[in-house]
Amino acid sequence: MSEEERPYRPLGSARPSVEAVGALPLATKRLALVTGGHRRLGGIISGALAKAGHSLAIHGSHDTRLDSHLALTLEAQGTEWDGFVVDFADPENAEELIARVAERFGRPPDILVNSAAMFGQDRIDTVTADELMRHYAVNCAAPAMLTKAFATVPAGTGDRCIINILDQRIDHPHGDQLAYTLSKLALAGLTQTSAHALAPRVRVNAVAPGLTIATPDYDPDQMARLEAMMPLGRLPQAEQIAQAVLYLADATAVTGQTLYVDGGAHLKSYDRDFMHLCR
Repeated sequence: MSEEERPYRPLGSARPSVEAVGALPLATKRLALVTGGHRRLGGIISGALAKAGHSLAIHGSHDTRLDSHLALTLEAQGTEWDGFVVDFADPENAEELIARVAERFGRPPDILVNSAAMFGQDRIDTVTADELMRHYAVNCAAPAMLTKAFATVPAGTGDRCIINILDQRIDHPHGDQLAYTLSKLALAGLTQTSAHALAPRVRVNAVAPGLTIATPDYDPDQMARLEAMMPLGRLPQAEQIAQAVLYLADATAVTGQTLYVDGGAHLKSYDRDFMHLCR
């Protein structure tokens, strides 16, 4: 069987707990599936779940090569984990992921974190139909298909939950990154709709981060000025986003909620995306 055909793809310095192909032994810990969970914010979320004692199914769209900090965390925690490569450009692929995780671990996931996303640069005068559809496929349609599969797979009676990663901009959308923004607004709608439809079997909530992990588009002076613009005078740390995910994973009386972790950014309206401000 070739590498591309394998049902999982563990990479990085951390070791999966079982090397043989086939179902893993029934785990006693809760199993979390984190899409886009191998790097950046998704990797921070995966690391926090590992530290909290969860087993992990880590998804990547093209590979599951772990960020170094996550690989070290999984190894230090002795986390039971495996990686799964699924390209969400075709949302139908997403629906199969739940079954693959269940086959590999011997049970379906208890927690689904929809963190995988694509992010492009466009505005109303430059956006194309292709960009709109590609963003919708990855950022909303794939989570919708995962939600469907998660809710319908045979599972036990314990608490099961879905946590969608949104964006603080959904409260005051601006004109930048139009395709991305529209797809996150759609994912917010999915959060509310599925929370109502799936109760009491599955809880569905969301976390809406603010500017958290800066890309090379930002310089340190700009970040300091942006921080001063926030109502709380600070930007969120990635670990704080992960803590919000952990809270919602354990909050058995909470569903249909969006938790903003953004320094208060959603309380204000900004003319442009943060990358264009305070330069």
